[in-house]
Amino acid sequence: MSFRRPRGTYDVYPGGREPHERPELWSRVYEVARELFRTHGYTEVRMPIFEDAEIYARSAGEASDIVRKEMFTFEDKGGRLMALRPEATPGIARAYIEHGLYKLAQPVKMWYMGPIFRHERQQKGRYRQHVQIDAEVLGSADPLVDAEVIALLYRLHQAVGVRDEVVYLNNLGDFETRRNYAPELRAFLKKHISELDPDSRERIDVNPLRTLDSKDPNTREVLAEAPSIRDFLSPEADEHFTAVREALEALGVPYEVDERLVRGLDYYTLTVFEAKSTSLGAQDTVGGGGRYNNLISDLGGPETPGIGFGTGVERILLAAAAEEEPEAPGVDVFFATLTPAARIPALELASHLRGRGVRCELDYAGRSAKGQFKQADRLGASFTVVIGDDELSSGEVTLRDMRSGEERKVPVAEGPGRLLEEIGG
Repeated sequence: MSFRRPRGTYDVYPGGREPHERPELWSRVYEVARELFRTHGYTEVRMPIFEDAEIYARSAGEASDIVRKEMFTFEDKGGRLMALRPEATPGIARAYIEHGLYKLAQPVKMWYMGPIFRHERQQKGRYRQHVQIDAEVLGSADPLVDAEVIALLYRLHQAVGVRDEVVYLNNLGDFETRRNYAPELRAFLKKHISELDPDSRERIDVNPLRTLDSKDPNTREVLAEAPSIRDFLSPEADEHFTAVREALEALGVPYEVDERLVRGLDYYTLTVFEAKSTSLGAQDTVGGGGRYNNLISDLGGPETPGIGFGTGVERILLAAAAEEEPEAPGVDVFFATLTPAARIPALELASHLRGRGVRCELDYAGRSAKGQFKQADRLGASFTVVIGDDELSSGEVTLRDMRSGEERKVPVAEGPGRLLEEIGG
């Protein structure tokens, strides 16, 4: 019997062919993200990968593609309907309420990196299990927070090599805006109902703004003539949008206004945005997000404004177009043991060096001396420490510089201090 990974998934392994299959690139993205979030005052968080399915229905909306088509759901042994996490924001919102984080000094800034599950058709860089970096700021309605979050998404992408990126920006308005705009849009859509795709027809009465997210070519052609939400913005919503744009200009973030941008979730209010890179071709979105001032209260918490973004690591790595060949992880020191009695001393020395941050490897395959030196070359070792009968008798090791070929004796009887000095550790 031959087993293969499930459809819509992938493996990360040594020598992976695609950028998102290469472990060293994942490590780099995580390290860059962690440092960038640290400097912006974000705390890293962890949530379960499954939640009560109702949390997603109440947040994303019953008419959303996530709830209707994409969630992986299952009944637990208590008969409760659960769902693998299709997005991160509701889980973070639930944790914010459950643990009383609204009692802390506001705003609360959180980020995480973890798996997301959506049952959708696999496309380049889009998988049924993919990994997302998510950032959320809860407890502030300040438009400058919107600009900071958008700039953070853009800078994260730039820091890991994404190029040719522009942020597309829109404002979905507040309650007053929606109250005035929704009837006008609904009336327009009903006049053209025969020209719309089936999903858009269903959404006319439930949430007409969701039709603006349609990918159907005929529907999009109809929507080109639809009334624009820009003409219905309340004075407060318009002022908020102006402040966000001014701040983005001050921060040097390239952006364009897209009045048809709504994103795919019902909880968004005011600012929504998507970062797109031309290096990805037609599927050009690298990440996006928006403001959700009603989500916390909708889930049973206090009135709390919020904003956040999500960006897929696979999409980031594809957009970064890493073209270098996969490299072995590399080591600083390889220990070549010429006699069985040298294995324990070599392991002990390697442990001391590893404790000082030196990358070490030993031979675990019973290779000959020649084979061990070849392995040191394959691993890209900077130095090889040779231990044989002579070295064991003298209390020294032979240190070979793998670049120059130079060899020298280094005493280790009193500990690894001299060895650390010689290798620059």
